[in-house]
Amino acid sequence: MMSNPVLEVQEICKIFPGVVANQDVSLSLHSGEILALLGENGAGKSTLMNIIYGLYQPSSGEILVRGKSSKMRSPRDAIGLGIGMVHQHFQLVPVMTVVENVMLGSEMLRHGFLDREQVSQRILDLSRDYQLEVEPSTLVEDLPVGIRQRVEILKALYRDAEILILDEPTAVLTPQEIEGLFEVMDLLRRQGKSIIFITHKLKEVLRIADRIAVLRQGKLVGEVTPSEASEPRLAAMMVGREVMLQVDKKEAEPGDSILEVKGLEARNDLDEICLSEVDLKVNAGEIVGVAGVQGNGQTELVEVLTGLRPLKNGILRIGGHDLSGATPREITDRGKICHVPEDRHSYGMVDNYSVADNLVLNSYYRSPFAKGMTIQRESIDTNAETLVKKFDVRTPSVQTPGASLSGGNQQKMVIARELSRPIQLMIAAQPTRGIDVGSIEFIHQQIVAKRDEGIAVLLISSELDEIMALSDRIVVMYRGSIIGEVLNKETTRQELGLLMAGVKSDSENIQHSAP
Repeated sequence: MMSNPVLEVQEICKIFPGVVANQDVSLSLHSGEILALLGENGAGKSTLMNIIYGLYQPSSGEILVRGKSSKMRSPRDAIGLGIGMVHQHFQLVPVMTVVENVMLGSEMLRHGFLDREQVSQRILDLSRDYQLEVEPSTLVEDLPVGIRQRVEILKALYRDAEILILDEPTAVLTPQEIEGLFEVMDLLRRQGKSIIFITHKLKEVLRIADRIAVLRQGKLVGEVTPSEASEPRLAAMMVGREVMLQVDKKEAEPGDSILEVKGLEARNDLDEICLSEVDLKVNAGEIVGVAGVQGNGQTELVEVLTGLRPLKNGILRIGGHDLSGATPREITDRGKICHVPEDRHSYGMVDNYSVADNLVLNSYYRSPFAKGMTIQRESIDTNAETLVKKFDVRTPSVQTPGASLSGGNQQKMVIARELSRPIQLMIAAQPTRGIDVGSIEFIHQQIVAKRDEGIAVLLISSELDEIMALSDRIVVMYRGSIIGEVLNKETTRQELGLLMAGVKSDSENIQHSAP
């Protein structure tokens, strides 16, 4: 029999202008329990946790901590009640040390000066007690992502948190770092801490949670235990229908080389080297996945390949054409490429344009959409009606602004446009980021279908499950370089995780050559 809840939310509602983010949500958390809060991006998970942590104020409803009604006017109130939160995007100051970050906002003084020595000892004690080894004097900017996350957890424990909220804590970790995090979570649970674990990853909740609560469109749609649940059942709860989770694809039949990159070098916006000696090849009829922890040069690689960032050195060849230094339009036209960008709002669509206009953003100047300098509105609308039906873009009308669509339908709109013309290379960057499981299923089918038509596909994703489900070959990026290449059917998550962490294996089964 469970103890009295340490935390309860009762009938919580949160309304933003035009959006109901949470609607009558009630949850409880018990001592020594890991409660997984599962739901797609936009389901209201983070909003609910931000209310508990005092970052948002609820429109209505009540929060009880250890049975007492509590007002969270700010994070300081939550911290005072023993609640700590580790955000998806770490709240650390890179140029400060671990000890400075941990004590920031809760400084300890001795004779008018910061008492770094005493705080450092407390950090070492907490590190030992909770297996969160970290060196207090190290600059945060010198720490790997997994260790930075430990610092965030230590910050909460330093403030005597008994309730921990972990918001998408595995999003930027390698498989090995995820396992390490789960070991820490299990230890915290055994020592009586209570954890709310926010995620959209089905395998993870079944692996670590005691209970699973599912949010869909701001509402709580059910609670289950891992023993009662399965991935298909959880997916159905998340989207409201059955979903095929496995990608159905046959063996690849690679053809001629379409994309060739040799000795590629580029600089980032701070004029620092961000890509160094990158060699890459993608053949017709295969999917090459680019794996790696976000921030290791994947974004810059896509920008160079699509002409959005100049290359400093190296050769870019697409379909036999040397396109080094070419403009985005030249690369799109001569290279016959399509580009699904990682940020659809910044690079994939114009929010206040209609669906019809968004579907011709890269071809509006061509026949049949233009005659000389005159736009042919009827042709644009007819094209939109056809693509909306073919790609299942759910919209009231093709004249509806793109911003009014759900995330999944916006992404399908972008993909419909990019796949609606003859191409030989598809560059898909984070193609399923921020969309529901049902839309993910559809987009995966489209990517595999293009491969089977003989199109070369370069897939960049921070989701290792997506990389392994779709790719025929996988290259791993680390600090701006390709550190390894493997055949999907001959590798494991553990081997990829080591490469993602910068550990290059010498074993023969790691270093495979391209077919």
